[in-house]
Amino acid sequence: MPERDLYLAAYDVADRKRLRASLELVKGHATGGQKSFYEVFLTAAEKAELLHEMALILDEDNDRFFLLKLDPRARVYTLGVAVEPVDPPYFYVG
Repeated sequence: MPERDLYLAAYDVADRKRLRASLELVKGHATGGQKSFYEVFLTAAEKAELLHEMALILDEDNDRFFLLKLDPRARVYTLGVAVEPVDPPYFYVG
């Protein structure tokens, strides 16, 4: 099984229709997050697919998408009832 890296995905979309499509796309890969910021575990192929699909949805002049790879050596801090992100043993995207 290919190794997945942890990313933070965020978006700022001006149009409601594109916003809904962006939300559905990112949440399809998300293991956690809130509002328009999500934790996603991705292989290199899944990352390429996510970026391609997002590029088809967004308007370059008005919308933004940000994907930040987190350092796997970094310590994870959680607050309150938050749960530390974990790459699940299997992941259904659909």
